Amino acid sequence: MDEKETRTLSGKKLEELRMETVLSKELQLDDFRISPETLRRQAQTAREADHPQLADNLLRAAELTRLSNEELLDIYSKLRPGRTTHAEMVAIADRLEKDFDAPLTAAFVREAAEVYRRRALVKETTDR
Repeated sequence: MDEKETRTLSGKKLEELRMETVLSKELQLDDFRISPETLRRQAQTAREADHPQLADNLLRAAELTRLSNEELLDIYSKLRPGRTTHAEMVAIADRLEKDFDAPLTAAFVREAAEVYRRRALVKETTDR
């Protein structure tokens, strides 16, 4: 496989994503999800074009392809201001790093936890 060839998470080539294959139900959800390799190549291009923040975002996105949509939406919901305690945010970061091998995203969540705490955007206590 050509390293620069864009493929979906399932390994399909972009040329394989045609209306006929959609209508015939030959495609699955992963046939439409972006691959981490594609995101990493986009990050490299962004960095070479002097867009380091975009590159960092794309690298975190590559890490997040390991999560299911449900897990991702759950974490996103918990990271909204006032939804989670500082300790819960740190636990999310720890889980991202340990269970999903997502150290860049984990570091980003830890940084957000500190900013949320400084700006009083975290919940004071956990719900029981």
